[in-house]
Amino acid sequence: MGVTGATRDGAGAGGERSADTVAGMTVEPGGPTVVRVSGPVIELDGMGDAHILDLVEVGHEHLIGEVISLRGERAVVQAHEYTGGLAPGAPAWLGSGPLTAELGPGLIGGVFDGMLRRLSVMGERLVPGARAPTLDPERRWRFTPRVSPGDHVSAGAVLGTVPESEAIEARILAPPDVAGKLEWVAAAGDYTTAEPVARVGGRELRLAHPWPLRAPRPGGMRIGASLPLSTGQRALDLLFPVARGSTAAVPGGFGTGKTVLLQQIAKWCDADVIVYVSCGERGNELADLLEEISALQDPRTGRSLLDRTVMIANTSNMPLMARELSVYAGATVAELYRDMGYDALVIADSTSRWAEALRELASRTGELPAEEGFPASLAPALASFYERSGRVQTLAGGVGSVTILGAVSPPGGDMAEPVTAHTGRFVRTMWSLDRDLAYARHYPAVSWTASSSRDVAPVAQWHSEQGDAEWAKRRGRAVALLADADRVQAVAELVGVASLPDPERIVLLTGRLLREAVLQQSALSENDARCGPGKQAALLAMVLDLHDRALELVGRGVPAARIEELDLSDAARARERVGPDDAAGVEAIADELLARLGALG
Repeated sequence: MGVTGATRDGAGAGGERSADTVAGMTVEPGGPTVVRVSGPVIELDGMGDAHILDLVEVGHEHLIGEVISLRGERAVVQAHEYTGGLAPGAPAWLGSGPLTAELGPGLIGGVFDGMLRRLSVMGERLVPGARAPTLDPERRWRFTPRVSPGDHVSAGAVLGTVPESEAIEARILAPPDVAGKLEWVAAAGDYTTAEPVARVGGRELRLAHPWPLRAPRPGGMRIGASLPLSTGQRALDLLFPVARGSTAAVPGGFGTGKTVLLQQIAKWCDADVIVYVSCGERGNELADLLEEISALQDPRTGRSLLDRTVMIANTSNMPLMARELSVYAGATVAELYRDMGYDALVIADSTSRWAEALRELASRTGELPAEEGFPASLAPALASFYERSGRVQTLAGGVGSVTILGAVSPPGGDMAEPVTAHTGRFVRTMWSLDRDLAYARHYPAVSWTASSSRDVAPVAQWHSEQGDAEWAKRRGRAVALLADADRVQAVAELVGVASLPDPERIVLLTGRLLREAVLQQSALSENDARCGPGKQAALLAMVLDLHDRALELVGRGVPAARIEELDLSDAARARERVGPDDAAGVEAIADELLARLGALG
């Protein structure tokens, strides 16, 4: 089954049943029993052997839960499944450890619930207590060993490789708690995830290994995040970049385009592996995304984007508390591919729905409420989630990263509410979405005044090392011009554009060109849905060059009105006219527009 955890010896069933069977064991009466049920919160008696976060199976349907509180023989359990029909006196079984799932080849391209149960084998509806494997136990994978008998195997070492998809080669790793002399390794061939492929220190290793869903996987030394994550979205990459191994958040009210922006990033960013966690959002949106990703080609490989994507679906119609677990499951999957040496991106849509699950749990357990009813533990919970990002030297000696991007849905667009405010403390980049921009059909509606990035300096250093020493200067000029244009626009609304000095009229013109030619981007356009770094730089350079030439003409005495009358609409259409990576096409349009300006003076 997708969630594993053996039953403790002696753990039995209560109630009237004489016996029950769990994981092949016959369990006798006299064990833990249910004494209270409040939605997803269950109180059990007879839990003297329990530990915090131990796996528990409750009721005749064996509902999955975790121990979250202990007092003597009494335990409070957080259920991850629908508890309707559960009543006091029902039996329960205590596991021998935390919730775990099998991690190995077969995750890529799969759709799982918050407990990493594969949804494709669970039927059309989720049945409480249903079991489904995370990995296909029947599928055989082509294993190629990378070690030889007698080699010393360290924790996290690469034992061999498996072609998991056309885009991802899975590296079979020694579990983090295994090290020693390699006694045996299987020959190249086809194996299931249950068959041994190596033996180290008397312990047989398989293509897959179990790992607790909540436990961070150990990594090596952290490396400073400086390599930019290219999202394919100009407003992000040019003005508010995020580095690989860093963190970002997308706060925005209803209708501002959060989900579309996240889906664009999932489809077009240059991360090796995407882990998309739908956390309390609408199921039809996730279904549409899955269909689009299946049909689209990865621009880097020419293969399906699904070949590098893992989907974790805990939508709004699924059990509430599995929503709380799903973000940790997503981080765990991403850390697996980080340990293989890949750059992984976790997209959580949305952390506000996740925080609502925390609030629901806290209210039912009697935890003292803090701001707006959220528990006082909200801030450390957010911090611990985003802390799982990072670029590290893996235990195998390579380099991998986990970047975490979370959406925030503040009620009524209130950016001062607790989830948004606390998130801003823990992430390095904020892509704030503006309702006025969205209503004006400016997409993506990323506010250049409310957004920020603390990754600008390291990303600028990286661009400089790659030969583009002007990147930071162009970015700074664009941000300054947008701010000046907003200031001048406020004055123009009072006194009229004609009353402004000519240089300030040019600032207004440039601000409009920046918004229309650079920052706006159509998710429905074949040429504009994704924008490569070369085209991004060319579009921004075109607008800045037009600004400089216009100011030069004004300095020579050419009236700003003549420049405003000139048809510069080709600048705004350039993003649609040329392909996603056609920087030369943009430069040709820029040369033509500069020539038109030059003809004025």
